[in-house]
Amino acid sequence: MKTLTRPAPAWATLAALAATGCGGGDGPASDDEEAPGETTSALLDPAALAETAPETFHARFETSKGVFVIEVHRAWAPLGADRFYALVKNGFYDGVRFFRVVEGFVVQFGIHGDPDVSAPWRNARLPDDSAVVASNTRGMVTYAMSSAPNTRTTQVFVNYGNNSHLDESGFAPFGQVVEGMEVLDGLHSGYGGAPSQNQPMIQSQGNAYLDEHFPELDYVVSATVVESAGRP
Repeated sequence: MKTLTRPAPAWATLAALAATGCGGGDGPASDDEEAPGETTSALLDPAALAETAPETFHARFETSKGVFVIEVHRAWAPLGADRFYALVKNGFYDGVRFFRVVEGFVVQFGIHGDPDVSAPWRNARLPDDSAVVASNTRGMVTYAMSSAPNTRTTQVFVNYGNNSHLDESGFAPFGQVVEGMEVLDGLHSGYGGAPSQNQPMIQSQGNAYLDEHFPELDYVVSATVVESAGRP
């Protein structure tokens, strides 16, 4: 088991479940923090991070509440898995806030805490994966997006409950939480979906905005890709 080394540091969607819902109306939409973590120059150029992910890999997230692990299956959503692999490998999610935590529904994150980094990714839209292979049940991990086609970027959500109704709207899971679901269950949920209702401010001011207005949000300390056929 080996953690990939990141490049030297240099420093949607649930689209807010499109500001409040998911694509068709009741799912996560998309339109990040700071805690420990430095940026790399590669994060400023989305095109430079295009690469093919392993068929299966694990992403280990250390958070302000503990550790959880996502097992990614490229066969479920190849384009989504490739993007997630590149983002985690290059430290994109380090320091991002869990800005939408709705009990029984989803927890959403993925806007970078530095506006200079989040800006180029807003238009780095992924084509939709051709089919929904896995279902949005508890613990499954999926990109946020709007109701328009090809609007996935960097925001993802983890399903707290059985949200299989999102499948028909094209929300294609690319992974599942295999360790630490209780950590996600314990994230601060007192703000509910309120922070996600003003995504333009999060995008333009980053973690500074969230820290001022929603100081109790939990966050990712660091995220790493783990090379292993089994669990890390």
